[in-house]
Amino acid sequence: MQLHKILIALFLMITGPFVLADEGGSISSEKSEADSHHHEEAHMLPPAAPVIFEVGPMKITNSMFVTFIVALGIIIIAQMATSNIQLIPSGLQNFVELLVESLYGFFESIIGTDMVKRTFWFFGTTFIFILFANWFGLIPGLGTIGYTYQDYGLFHNHHLDAPLMRGVNADVNMTLAMSGMFMVLWLYWSLKALGPGGFIGHIFNVKGHGAGFFGVFLVLVFIFVGIIEIVSIGVRPVALTFRLYGNVFAGENILETVMKLGGPWFGWLAVLPFYFLELLVGLVQALVFSLLAAVFTALMCEHHGEEHVH
Repeated sequence: MQLHKILIALFLMITGPFVLADEGGSISSEKSEADSHHHEEAHMLPPAAPVIFEVGPMKITNSMFVTFIVALGIIIIAQMATSNIQLIPSGLQNFVELLVESLYGFFESIIGTDMVKRTFWFFGTTFIFILFANWFGLIPGLGTIGYTYQDYGLFHNHHLDAPLMRGVNADVNMTLAMSGMFMVLWLYWSLKALGPGGFIGHIFNVKGHGAGFFGVFLVLVFIFVGIIEIVSIGVRPVALTFRLYGNVFAGENILETVMKLGGPWFGWLAVLPFYFLELLVGLVQALVFSLLAAVFTALMCEHHGEEHVH
């Protein structure tokens, strides 16, 4: 039951950036062409993902192309692990079951027994997808595969025009799509758990403060606190978006910079410590994104879930 929900969530994550990338794709391609024609010395990872091909009105960027690859890999592994389920798991089935059960227990300890049954399909998928997308983006040579154009200058150099692959979460469209999807689900889960009245009451908490001057004063205080809480809720998707994007984007640029500073002979050696650090960062960022999403859900729905269980 959980597996098909995880696959559905994976599909939503793949298709999530289409609208964003379609609008920003032209900007991405224009920026990519401008960058390539100016022959920048640093050759850093551009902020905008270039469009590599189009399917009708849909523009496919290189980060979306890698999204398809990572998602397809996860789906294939899930299907292989569950194609011949054994009572006593071993091999790939044992690994997948251990991963899913560990994540289930982890999120259950945060959001409670009742809410984890409704929400694990999203949190588990988010962690697995972000983790493997981050690690896939660290494969050596990933950004060097693509189309080149020839510079008919003095030395007739070839410059990489549009890399076919780019780290998924180094594209702000992807992280924004995941954050936006979470906030829509968070609102749905909260309204379903508390109801519209309970949702508003949880934010403003204006009941039960008594009458008189002190009671009115507390009501005004909690209304002010509720307004601050609404602002905080509005900032959450922004924080989730740029925390993940900033860390992954900066990490890839650091690796490329250190590689170039080391030169053609020692670049691979100079970048090794940073490479292993980025492997750890990929794990930490997957955990942080899914953990914060679970904590935001628990802050709104945890008490209601506990009462429901009792």
